[in-house]
This record gives sequence, structure tokens and C-alpha cells, in this order.
Amino acid sequence: MNLLLIEDHADIAANITEFFEGRGVAVEHVVDGAAGLQKALADPYDAIVLDLLLPGLDGLSLCRQLRHAGRTQVPVLMLTAKDLLADKIEGFEAGADDYLVKPFSLAELDARLKALVRRARLPETPRILSVGELRFDLDTLEAERGGERLKLNPTTRRLLIVLLQNSHRVVTRQELERELWGDSPPQGDFLRAHMHALRTAIDKNFPVKLLHTIHGTGYRLSAEPVRS
Repeated sequence: MNLLLIEDHADIAANITEFFEGRGVAVEHVVDGAAGLQKALADPYDAIVLDLLLPGLDGLSLCRQLRHAGRTQVPVLMLTAKDLLADKIEGFEAGADDYLVKPFSLAELDARLKALVRRARLPETPRILSVGELRFDLDTLEAERGGERLKLNPTTRRLLIVLLQNSHRVVTRQELERELWGDSPPQGDFLRAHMHALRTAIDKNFPVKLLHTIHGTGYRLSAEPVRS
């Protein structure tokens, strides 16, 4: 794995770098947001670990600019002391794929990053998935609705693929959590925040809502009304 670490806290950065380099991971460390954005745009990385509070350019702004510049495939994990659901949603809407609250376990950080990198590797067989006017091209990784290009990060993209592939039925919360985190989902309702970001991406600007919440069960994509 080739990892970009954007973190201005010297001790945290040193611990992360030592931990991952000891496991054969190449870690490039920068301490401010502007330099981090420059590195993220210039060089290929398997994942980015991004602190939220940075000098010069904060993590949210950095992530937004990175995604706006077209770097949508590299997974971004945000590190922050903020643990409110609203903070998590803000991070996901900025383009982050995962969110880890300080203080954290390095083993958990390792597991989260491995899961993100796995999810970023999508199926190679070209296919077009669709529900109503929503289309997703597995070859180009592009989503559009009504001719409008949709902005997705690797996590919301993976969720959309699963929902599109199973649009004939309700996909349970457990299935979606397993898709994202395997058999070790994080504590807290992280799935809810990811689904909020996905709903914003595919439904916010359209009168007909495609993503339906089946309360107590899961979610379904459908162009027709669904009984919740």
C-alpha cells in the first residue's frame, strides 16, 4: 500500500508512520493542507489519511478540492476529535470515505484502510446498471441521472453498485455493513451517514426519489413507490 498521511500533530504522525512502515507500507507525510492537496493531486496513492484541522487548508476544504479536481477513486479516511453525527455527515459530504475519531487504535486504522482499498477495486467486467433514469457504468465508474453527472466517492459508489445490483429487493442494513466493513463494523451508525451522502448525490436535485428507506430493515432502489 502507498499511503499519504496529512497530519500536523507530530506524535500522531510519527506513530502512524512507524506502525505502517513496519508492515511494509510506504508512507509519505506532510504537515499542512496546501502541501497535502498538492501531493494528492500530483502522485498516485492507494489511500489518504487526512486530519480535519490543518494549518493553511483544513481537511474538509482539501477533500472537496480533491474530489472537485476529479480524484474520486482514491479513498480518504478522515481523522478528527469531532464525534457528532453532523460532523461525520459533513465529512462524508465533503468526499471522505471513512471517519475515525481520535484517540484511535492503530490496528483499527489499519483495518479501515485495508477495507477502503479493497472496496476501491471494482469489478473489471464492463456493465451498465440502471434504475429509472439513474445509470452507473462499471467500466468508467461514472454515474448519471437524467444526463447529469453525479459525484460519488468510493464508499457511496460501492453502496450504489450493491443497491443497483439488487434493485429487485430490499438490501438489509447488515448486508450493506458487511459490504463496507466485513464482519467487524465500527461502533455507531456510520452506515446512516453514508446513506445520507448517497441519497444527497442521487436524489437531491430530482423530483422522483429512487432511494427508499425500509424502516427496521434496510434500503431499496426503485423508480416506483415502495412500502416502508
